[in-house]
Amino acid sequence: MATRIDKRFAALKKEGRTAFVTFTTAGDPDYETSLELLKRLPGAGADVVELGMPFSDPMADGPAVQASSQRALKAGQTMKKTLQMVREFRKQDNDTPIVLMGYYNPIYVYPVDAFIADCVEAGVDGLIVVDVPPEADDELCLPALKAGLNFIRLATPTTDAKRLPVVLTNTSGFVYYVSIAGITGTKAPDPGEVHAHVASIKKKTELPVAVGFGVKTPDQARAIAQGADGVVVGSALVEALRSTLDKDGRPGSETVEKVVDVVRHIAGGLATRETAAVK
Repeated sequence: MATRIDKRFAALKKEGRTAFVTFTTAGDPDYETSLELLKRLPGAGADVVELGMPFSDPMADGPAVQASSQRALKAGQTMKKTLQMVREFRKQDNDTPIVLMGYYNPIYVYPVDAFIADCVEAGVDGLIVVDVPPEADDELCLPALKAGLNFIRLATPTTDAKRLPVVLTNTSGFVYYVSIAGITGTKAPDPGEVHAHVASIKKKTELPVAVGFGVKTPDQARAIAQGADGVVVGSALVEALRSTLDKDGRPGSETVEKVVDVVRHIAGGLATRETAAVK
């Protein structure tokens, strides 16, 4: 059965549009502010929403996202609260796909079966768990797929022709292509190199390919969009939020609006791009 993610990418393909995927960390800088922001994202132009699951050791993330995780944990964010945010979001929006992104440890201790059941009940559509390799699919991926969740895998610049089929096995929803080698938000991607890698991936799968890590501006997003099915922006949003906090990490009246403005700005840039050839 088609998931919200499947339906959203199919609809955007018909429109000739590239998906704008946003990332924010659940509970950053506090539950109420984060929930308000979550509710505002689709109206600002987000087609798919990635919600980070705070974790104490987010090893694939750069300084901005690491700090957002620490702020959320300090404010008392838990996995149960993250799922409650999704439930609250679903009261007003039953169409926008939500993907939880993070690390396996908080899921393992939840534990896995209860986590998957609560995700389905809350209205989560997919999972990106960066430290669970395909060799461990029995742990989380296969049970999640059986429950109707998409399991989205990362491909990177170092994923070679031998490894790619392994990565694509059991992947669903979309493939997340990491545009740079390294951690999030630290370098700018080269559009030509990204397009070549995406083209190689698309020879091996019919799944949409979304590109993230390092995309911060409308111009970068527009350039990446010429050769991808989706563009993911995270660090720029997290940094916009951080810039509004006081010395104690508390949000101000402009916090949500500042992030929404960045989303709207980048979404506007994507909307004005020349439509690329059908992916």
